[in-house]
Amino acid sequence: GQNVRLAAQLTGFEIDIMTEEEESAKRQEEFRHRSELFMTGLDVDDMMAGLLVSEGFAKIEEIAYVEIEELADIEGMDEETAQELQTRAAEYLEEEARKLDARRKELGVSDDVANMEGLDLKMVVALGENDVKSMEDLAGCATDDLTGWTERVDGERKHYDGILEKFKISAEDAESLIMRARVAAGWVNEEDLRTEEATEEEAAAGETA
Repeated sequence: GQNVRLAAQLTGFEIDIMTEEEESAKRQEEFRHRSELFMTGLDVDDMMAGLLVSEGFAKIEEIAYVEIEELADIEGMDEETAQELQTRAAEYLEEEARKLDARRKELGVSDDVANMEGLDLKMVVALGENDVKSMEDLAGCATDDLTGWTERVDGERKHYDGILEKFKISAEDAESLIMRARVAAGWVNEEDLRTEEATEEEAAAGETA
């Protein structure tokens, strides 16, 4: 209530207070969403999907890459079923990658952007859908463009989503991505970049000294 608003004003951050009912509803929605993902992606029934979610699995990638023994050790599961699940998970991921790469090409995102370390195909598609298609486009981004930012508008704090915010990219990783794009685009050279990084490290060391 009022105390939360006061604290938010003093700290400059939004404070999210969830009631037990809201927290419970959120957990139920996550359970439902993950179950539907497994039912669709792995072609399993709701009981098997619910079992996987209950065991802590949230993504099909986790099913594909987990040790087979960990799946087989789940109560009600055997090694044959576990192997079949991993096969289906791998096939699903291959098809998703094919679709994402087709979408990437349709959007016109360049191969050099798509192949940048730190980007997966979902992130590349998100960039393309926001008109970041070339190395020069990425080089011209600010860190906030990728991570999102909050500013005060008419006395209220308003948040603007970053292009890669939903992928939980950190400001440090976003900045590194942009700087590498600037090197690749020829805007700065690697020596300048190393000098800048060394200066930042010295400044950080001075602050902690």
